[in-house]
Amino acid sequence: MNTPGIIILAAGLGARFARAGGLGNKLLAPQQNQQPLLALTLQQAQNSGLPLLVVTRPEYHAILDLAQQRHIPAITVASNGSGESIAAAVRHTRNWQGWLIQPGDMAWVTAEDHRCVAEALAAGAQQVRLCWDQQPGHPVGFATGYGQALSELTGDNGARALLEPGILQTIRAHAGVIRDADLPEPTNRS
Repeated sequence: MNTPGIIILAAGLGARFARAGGLGNKLLAPQQNQQPLLALTLQQAQNSGLPLLVVTRPEYHAILDLAQQRHIPAITVASNGSGESIAAAVRHTRNWQGWLIQPGDMAWVTAEDHRCVAEALAAGAQQVRLCWDQQPGHPVGFATGYGQALSELTGDNGARALLEPGILQTIRAHAGVIRDADLPEPTNRS
């Protein structure tokens, strides 16, 4: 395959979400049209036309079902953090020509955002990150030369330690590239 692909991280425990009063798995929390949060993330990623892989936990059956319904490959890992999830995904997709790392709780990242990062990688960038208002966002893209380092990540720092300011290409985007669902949506109490 001659294109980078998108790794959707869906193996987190959602600790901040639960501490803030969220119920259940945040990736399954209903959003617009009562669709689960992850379904919206997957829809945008699929609309990009890029290859996809979902990484989730073995016990997250509803997430595995959601990926299967959308015909998206998924792998499972009893992950101790996003670094381990990324490493497992990169080892599984060594044939990809680069990787876009996308947390599953960021449904406001658009298909065009994914294509923008993929195009920058295809044009020769080694690392690409979308940002908004000088805040780092997602997805973060890595060229194939980072495959080995990505496949050896551990812990919960993700690929942050691999980012090099002198190499990292940042692209201005919209507020959706920094928005996540770590906290439950407020409910109307009338």
